[in-house]
Amino acid sequence: MTCSAVDPKRLAAARRRVFLALFIALAVSVHILEALLPSPIPWLRPGLANGMTLVALYLYDGHAAWSVSLTRVGIGALLLGRLFSPGFWLALAGALAATAVMVLLHCWAGRRLSPIGVSVAGAASHVCGQVLIARWLILRHDALWQVLPPLLLFAVLSGILTGWLATLLIDQIGQHPAFKTVPTGPGKTEDRVA
Repeated sequence: MTCSAVDPKRLAAARRRVFLALFIALAVSVHILEALLPSPIPWLRPGLANGMTLVALYLYDGHAAWSVSLTRVGIGALLLGRLFSPGFWLALAGALAATAVMVLLHCWAGRRLSPIGVSVAGAASHVCGQVLIARWLILRHDALWQVLPPLLLFAVLSGILTGWLATLLIDQIGQHPAFKTVPTGPGKTEDRVA
């Protein structure tokens, strides 16, 4: 399918689909690589795949972030053979909590809050969502709450790393011509085409 430069809305929609597909593919790839790494706790991962959710959020909007996040969890679970397993529910709960917090923070603070700050908040809420589901579905014991402080510390550190990497990607991808200002008519310009 080719789009004419005369129809900027169709071109922008096509570019958006292409970039979202790229973000999802990268997020799923990183998600699978993280799942293959050895971990002291079954659901403890660095969360680098969440960086693509941040990129989609900052380059597009909350809808794009939700698409990347939920599709990553679903496809990742299918490819790893973990669909509807306890690990799937933990990943889904964490993704729902993290994406909700990141989208809300981004809507509330806009560009005043860097991707690093949004990432740290998302990572902390991801851990909280996972611990809540683990407490509800897997381990119904109050001792589970004792692991929350070290997990939150790990989440803050991994959130900083993920946010920093996402910032680099946002700056780099933002240089692509699809994200530049283009003329849309006589004397008018549009800030973001993609």
